Formats: sequence, C-alpha cells, structure tokens
Amino acid sequence: MEEEKIKIIYEDDNLIVLDKPVDWVTTKENNKSEKNIERWLETNRKNDLTRNGIVHRLDKGTSGVLLVAKNEKTLNYLKDKFKKRKIIKKYTALIEGDLPLVGEMNLPIGRSKYGFGKFKVSEEGKNALTKFRVIKKYDIDGKKVSLVDIDLMTGRTHQIRVHFSYLGWPIVGDKLYGGKIPGRIRLHCREIHFDDYKFVSPDEER
Repeated sequence: MEEEKIKIIYEDDNLIVLDKPVDWVTTKENNKSEKNIERWLETNRKNDLTRNGIVHRLDKGTSGVLLVAKNEKTLNYLKDKFKKRKIIKKYTALIEGDLPLVGEMNLPIGRSKYGFGKFKVSEEGKNALTKFRVIKKYDIDGKKVSLVDIDLMTGRTHQIRVHFSYLGWPIVGDKLYGGKIPGRIRLHCREIHFDDYKFVSPDEER
C-alpha cells in the first residue's frame, strides 16, 4: 500500500515530521496524483488546518524531511520561524560537473517567462543564498559528477536547482534545468533543525 512508503520520523501532540519519498507531490493544489502527502495526511492524520498542516513544500522529485503542524499554534509558530530564516535546512545533491570543494551562490531568483512553473536567476527576483561543500566526486559514463552537502540559507522555489544550473552544474536527472544524465532528480532534504529540535532523514542512500 502507498501509505506504507511514508515514514514518520517524529510525532508528538503538536508536530509530525515525515520522510517524503521521491515522486510524491506535497499538496493537492492542481494535482490529482494519488502519491500526494496532503491526501495521505487526510487519511492517516487528518486535522482542520489549511493543507492539513503542511508547513513547507518539497518538489515532486525531491525526497526528505517535511514538517507538518497538528494545530494552529504550531503552524503559525513554524511559519514565523521560516519567515525569519530560523529554520535550518540541509540538503544532499548529486551535481553534474567538477565543482570546487566549497562555494556559495548569492543570486536573486524570479519566475521565468519561458516555461510554466520554471524559475531563473533574475535581477528582479528575490534574494537567494545557497552554500555548498563537496563530499565526493565520481565519474558517470565518462562525465564528472560531484556529491555535495548544501545549506539552504533562503527558501525560494527551485532555489537549489536554479542556482546550480545557472553556473552550468545541473542536478543529475533534472531535465527542467538542463540535466543531461538520465534518471530521477538526485536531491534530498536530509536534515531540518530549529530551537532544540533536529530531524534527520533515516534514509541517506537516496
């Protein structure tokens, strides 16, 4: 059954932390897919909050840690934390290219006029900061790829995908942003922490 694919990392009276699988959509908006976190919550952990308490989103092809509030007080608290950039999100990605060992991209991001649901680096966009560190480098079919740890300092839509693609380093499997190596998008939200809480995805082999 599909619900068996959803792992609950943590749960108490206020919060659920899920490990979102690849190819699951986060919310129901304009989407009829059965692989849908919001629909799964309505069946398994239903509440009366907007989007059943989902606090933030992960792209369909992105896996990893997802926060869900169980009451209005927690939802507003976490939204405020995100707005003030007091929630730290760390990702792992497999990137096409021979990247420098460390780096950061401080480039504004806005909507693209040349593709529905697509974003781009734009002077008219919102500020966006991404930092990274290379863990290991590989060869895939004669192409250099880099496994990187990523600190997402701001939370713009498609931020990681847009930043790396802009510099000529698309994420493996990311056809929308120029990925040449076939397969699924190799992007995983491995860790979220705020206050004294730290939530880590139990599945590091993504």
